[in-house]
Amino acid sequence: MRVAIPVWRNRVSPVFDVAGRLVLVDLADGAEVQRSETCMDEPDTPARARKLAELGVDVLICGAITQPLEAMLAHSGVRVISQTCGGVDDVLRAFQSGRLADRAFAMPGCRGRRRGACHGHRRGRNSRPAQEDIG
Repeated sequence: MRVAIPVWRNRVSPVFDVAGRLVLVDLADGAEVQRSETCMDEPDTPARARKLAELGVDVLICGAITQPLEAMLAHSGVRVISQTCGGVDDVLRAFQSGRLADRAFAMPGCRGRRRGACHGHRRGRNSRPAQEDIG
């Protein structure tokens, strides 16, 4: 399995869509067998999705990601685990041990990993709050 993590200063990059570097980790039987790094200089959404597919990425662990890019990646078979923060090594260990859902790895303001779970996430200027935010 190949896992990709966008990095900035040895931490998960806050926004995948503009991340400049990507750590690629190959796992076999839950253990790391190889690690490499590549530049992400693709300027647009389709090119970023294509690059991950070309790199053979199975799982992308990232911070924020736009919905169109997430949809393109899902369509190409890449599992996206978004709204993740922390040091790259800590996040990778948590993924390997099944603890990535722990609150310690959730981006600030996020209550969970489901769509729309972050505070302030609105679909438009006059959108109504989600039912769970009302009371």
